[in-house]
Amino acid sequence: MDFSTQWQEWHAKRERVLAAPHGWLSLVSIDWLDDEPRAYHDLPGRWWSEDEAAVVEADGELSVDGEPITGKRRFELVESGPGLMIAAGDRVVELARRGGYVIRIRDPKSPTRTAFEGVPAYEPDPRWRFTGRYLPFAEPEPVTVGAVVEGLQHVYQSPGVVEFTHDGRTHRLTAFNGPDKTTLNILFTDETSGVTTYPANRSLNVPVTDDGEATLDFTRATNLPCAFTTFATCPLPPAGNHLPFAVEAGELWPSPEN
Repeated sequence: MDFSTQWQEWHAKRERVLAAPHGWLSLVSIDWLDDEPRAYHDLPGRWWSEDEAAVVEADGELSVDGEPITGKRRFELVESGPGLMIAAGDRVVELARRGGYVIRIRDPKSPTRTAFEGVPAYEPDPRWRFTGRYLPFAEPEPVTVGAVVEGLQHVYQSPGVVEFTHDGRTHRLTAFNGPDKTTLNILFTDETSGVTTYPANRSLNVPVTDDGEATLDFTRATNLPCAFTTFATCPLPPAGNHLPFAVEAGELWPSPEN
């Protein structure tokens, strides 16, 4: 299978995941919980935060992994970690910890999802695929980054940096843990940011071999959820993760101009 065909298959899968019934395009709301038990929108139950945990009180109308929530349930989540999905009929409520606890409704009927026609992208060009090196730290280092939500910060553990060469210059990018043990994730901007690509950030998953060889395929650089919805709390790239050249590869800014 040639480079272009592989990319087309990857891109089609990426669009299917985005457009899944409870994927990122299905978000319709975002609310931060406080210490007062209350209902939100037309959701069943009451929701609040208490002693580093989120509390949900319901009478069986909500469930987690198929188990109904009856009475009060406490959930203590990791800061900036993955959310917990709570079923509410044909909708899902994502509970996450972002500074405080936040709930987001994922509704298959979201206008963003139903109007989705795909993600614009540069044509795949193998010249934007680089072989670099993963340089791990002796110990993971905490890295604090800003967010698209004013005043919010995310704290992640960085296992190291990825180094690669472009046009005779070497560039280093702070990496975070990726979706599996053999993959890192890099948040970055470049000289296309705010011009043809989303201004705040793009994301790149970087496979790494046991001997530290890293593959940076910028044709697979993706938008974070905040490029599609105002209900996301996406992190900004770490300081120094701006590439001083135009990465004319990967997903474009999903705006009317494109």
